[in-house]
Amino acid sequence: MKKIAVIGAEEGVGREVLTLLAEEGVPAGSVVALEPRSVLGNMVSYGEDDELDVLGLDTFDFKNVEIAVFAVAAEIVKKYAQKAVAAGAKVISCSDAFAGDDKIPMVICGLNDDKLTGLEKNIVSVPSAEVAQLLIPLQNIIRDNGLKRLVISAYTSVSCCGRAAMDELFNQTRKIFMNETLADDQSVFHKQVAFNVIPQVGDFIGEETSGEWAFNSEVKQILGGEVKVHANCAIVPAFLGTAMFINMECAKELDVDKARQKIEEVDGVVVFDKQVDGGYVTLHDAQGENGIYVSRLRQDTGVENGISLWCVADTLRAAGAGNIVGIIRRLQNGGKLN
Repeated sequence: MKKIAVIGAEEGVGREVLTLLAEEGVPAGSVVALEPRSVLGNMVSYGEDDELDVLGLDTFDFKNVEIAVFAVAAEIVKKYAQKAVAAGAKVISCSDAFAGDDKIPMVICGLNDDKLTGLEKNIVSVPSAEVAQLLIPLQNIIRDNGLKRLVISAYTSVSCCGRAAMDELFNQTRKIFMNETLADDQSVFHKQVAFNVIPQVGDFIGEETSGEWAFNSEVKQILGGEVKVHANCAIVPAFLGTAMFINMECAKELDVDKARQKIEEVDGVVVFDKQVDGGYVTLHDAQGENGIYVSRLRQDTGVENGISLWCVADTLRAAGAGNIVGIIRRLQNGGKLN
């Protein structure tokens, strides 16, 4: 029996992929958990009742693997992806290892998953979870009304920087309440993260940070280079998820009521938009949820055919892992959704 291999199974996107596979009823015997360097005896939970041995990637044989999800850094993907393909597996890369390769598509389920049919190199890449969160709710609008320009203001939790960043937020918060110094708890971020907002996500690439650059680069890779994109990204003192204000300028006429209808029709997207106090979804509300939530839908009168909206999600789970598991289902079904 062919299996699904998840490389990078112990944290981040890989961990959430395992969680969603278990929730969808994929048997533990059909899944393999891998890490680039794994100590003998390491295990990871799978659903409520099962555990998986975490195997070492260096010595793993992919001959019984149907689909290999590489939720690891680009250098690891470049080193091992071809080994998986040579053994007969299809590879899903969660990094920018294949950026610029026109024969390896970047895919979001429902938006451009037609590219999964006839993969030339048996490799598909996925965008960052934040870019997936941005584009999934907009897919019907993009298809029917076109897109000229996107302006994104993204407020990202510390989870985008891994477990050490979450520990740093927790420790700083505790020490502030205890009136202790933060000198030993400021290693991941360049500024205090607790009770603060940091206008830097990733390293600087010229005037942009890598987080802002990813929005620009990945959106254009998926939709085409003619779309204009401007992103502003900041870290907020939350543990999970991403919130963003999105301003979009469409090519064809679109009013806010029609935009709401098109967004509501997208699978996995929930519109909760009431013009009253608390009539919107926040980061806290979205934690642990599978949906992508849209609120504060408005006409953007600053541009022609403009729409503004607020979008939140438990990003790694709903947009990152959710997109990957959707691609797995489609690859198992010849590129189509059952």
